[in-house]
This record gives sequence, C-alpha cells and structure tokens, in this order.
Amino acid sequence: MDLRRFSRGIALCSALAACALAARPVLANPYETTLANGLRVIVKEDRRAPVAVHMVWYRVGAMDEHDGTTGVAHVLEHMMFKGTKKLKAGEFNEIVARAGGSDNAFTSQDYTAYFQRVPAAALPRMIELEADRMRNVVITDEEFGRELKVVMEERRLRTDDKPQSQLYEQLMASAFTAHPYRRPIIGWMNDLENMRADDAREWYRRWYAPNNAYVVVVGDVDHKKVFEQVRKQYGKMKSQPLPVRKATAEPVQTGQRRVVVKAPAEVPQLLMAWKAPRLADVENDREPYALDVLAGILDGHAASRLSRNLVRGSQIATEIGAYYDSTSRGEATFVLGGAPAKGKTVQELEAALRAEIKRIADEGVSDAELERIKTQTIASQVYKRDSTYVQAMEIGRLEAAGYHWRDGDRMLDKLRTVTAAEVQAVAQKYFGDDTLTIAVLDPQPLDPNAKPRAKPAGLRH
Repeated sequence: MDLRRFSRGIALCSALAACALAARPVLANPYETTLANGLRVIVKEDRRAPVAVHMVWYRVGAMDEHDGTTGVAHVLEHMMFKGTKKLKAGEFNEIVARAGGSDNAFTSQDYTAYFQRVPAAALPRMIELEADRMRNVVITDEEFGRELKVVMEERRLRTDDKPQSQLYEQLMASAFTAHPYRRPIIGWMNDLENMRADDAREWYRRWYAPNNAYVVVVGDVDHKKVFEQVRKQYGKMKSQPLPVRKATAEPVQTGQRRVVVKAPAEVPQLLMAWKAPRLADVENDREPYALDVLAGILDGHAASRLSRNLVRGSQIATEIGAYYDSTSRGEATFVLGGAPAKGKTVQELEAALRAEIKRIADEGVSDAELERIKTQTIASQVYKRDSTYVQAMEIGRLEAAGYHWRDGDRMLDKLRTVTAAEVQAVAQKYFGDDTLTIAVLDPQPLDPNAKPRAKPAGLRH
C-alpha cells in the first residue's frame, strides 16, 4: 500500500527524501536574494538542458483555514487560473502551452504553489504572468460559481467515490481533535456548498502578498538575470500586514481511538496512526531522524520488513506500507496500513503490524538494514538531480515547512548518523495504544450498475 496517496496533499518529503545531496555540495548554488518588499528569490543553475522550472510558493495552506470555510485555499488555487485584469479566463494556460511548456498548481495543508516547466527562453514571460496574478486576479461571482461546482465534483471523484480516501480522511478527523490537520484539504462538502466568492476574495486579499511568498527557479538560467527579472515584475509591489497565525496544539491523546468507515469496496483496509514528533531543531533533534530510518526499514524498498514478512512471507497482506513525515508545519504522525489477503482479517493484519514494531522494539535492527537504508537515501539524491522539477520541489517544500533550503544538507548528514540503538529506542517509545488511532474500512456490496464518475471539465490536478 502506498500510504503517500493518503497523505496531506503533496506532503513535504521526509528527511529520507527531502534533502540535497550532501556528499558533493555545489558551492554558492542555489543563489538567493530578498526584495525590499519581502519576496525571497531562490535560483539553482542547472545547465544540462535548455529548460527551466519556475515556481511561486505561498506560505498558506489548508491548516490556516477556519471551520465553515474549509477548502477555500484550494478553491482559490482554482480561481488563480480564471483571469486577471490583463488576462481572460484560461489565457494563462494558453500562453504557457504556446511557449512549449506545461503548468499546474497544488494545495497542501502547509502551502499553496504554482509552477511552469518551460524552455528557458520563456522564463521571463512566466515571471511576468505569476507577478500579475499575485495582485490582479479577478474573481467574479459567475466564474466562482462555475469553478466551485468543479471543486465539488473533484471531491466526489477523489474522496467520496474512493473508499481509501474516505478512510484516510476519517483517520485524520479522528486522530486530531483540535489541530487543523483534522480538516481535509479539499474541504467538507457542506462548507463547499455554502462557500461564497467573498470567501475566496478575502483569502486572496489576506494571504497573497510578496512578503508571504517566495520564487524558486531551477534550470538553464543565470541567477543574476533571474533576480533582475523578478525585481522588475515584483519590485513595485508593497508588502502588507499578514494575519496573526495562532498555532493550535493538539491535546495529549490519552487512549486509543477507533473509527469504522462503511463504503462499497472489494476488500477491507486498515490504517493505524500514532502521534510522533516533528523535526523542530535540525541540529539537535534525534528522534525524528530515527523514526525516518524506522519507516525506511519497514517500507523503504522491495525487500523491506513489511513486504518481506507480511506480503511474501506469511502472506497475511496483499498491500502494506509505512509513512512518516518529520518535516511538516504542524503535527506529525507515523502511519502503518494495508489490506488483508483473501481469507485473512483486519484484526490479523493489525496484530501482524504490531508484531513487526514489537520485534524491532525487542530485538533492534541489524547493521546491514541500517546501512542499506542510508545508502539508498544517498543514491536517491543522485537520481533526483536528473529532474529540475524535483530539485525545485525539494527547495520549496523545505522552505514551506519553516526550514531553510540549506537545511537539507544537514538533515541528510544527521540521518546518516542514526544508530541502531536510536531506531530501537523510538520503536519502544512511540507505538503504545494511548497515542494510536485506528481506521478500518468495512467493505459494503458494490453496485453492479454503478458507472465510474467522469472527470469534471477543468480538473487540472
């Protein structure tokens, strides 16, 4: 089971994957500057191909919403393509396509981001377009009403009609009682049904400002020229006061929670989420790195413990997985899950997953397992260098979670120092029942006459 499909949008990569390669650092690359209005610009030169990836990240996501208007961050993301004072609806995409590029956007709990992949020569025009829609988007009641229907249909297609998505949504809603991660990124349907254009206008007015954003460019570019182009397009914008962010701490969980989701499906599913620490101090924290390694040992490769022991070994599961993200703005969880094999029960799968954690808590992990995960982590960075898009994503994700892009090197260095004893210690500490939330999919009969829902027109993600 790929638990990342259940993650909070496009979740920030864990320390196992979200770090720049520290083995061979490139001096002074990326480059960065900050404009007088607070807009940061980060440029990484990569001249292997005449292309560029251009991203604008806003430090606002679903976790900044309030009950009653859940989903507004994602709805505004859609509205950003519906025209400005200079461009008609859809013209942004047409310009990118004519330049030979592609574009899209994504909203997570932690951030909202927009990007284009284009020939390097088209980059100045992309910078101009993004600067224009930072301040000049036009949200009409009519266009908002049409796009809101698209978003509601997107929710039906990707959540309401997908039992696994329903299961993850209910897992998070049960695991968190106060923290905003309890709310789905796409929003609750009732909130969408009652959303108004003024909600999106207010969100845009409050959060979309140069001092709440940063530009990331990776590709065949000269950083000095990019700085000049960004300064030309954004330099006259003024910074603005931002809303005060009031962090909501999740109360300590004092007992196991269980939720059952009944939905038409072929097989049952199980998700188990434990509260776990996030990486707050890159230099001094140790446990988040050990939990990252633990997740890798359980589910980091084809020969990892869960696949080896529960899928190919005992054959108690057909799908299995582990997921932990130490680098998010908010609370962290360590999630195990899977689907029981035919003739096996969810209860048997739960017991088997608990036994795998207990085995590590009791016996520890081997040096060979530990070194394999570390070697794979370093090797993965080499492969990521082949993609300008992935390089830009990793820079952006680190910044969005409150780190500096330079912290990626230190995270990888720290990860490489994790010991077997530290992995065993976190397995002993964080997997008790008091911090555990369990969600079970109880499959209901499928409707033989049901037809797959068609994707709504305008759906980009």
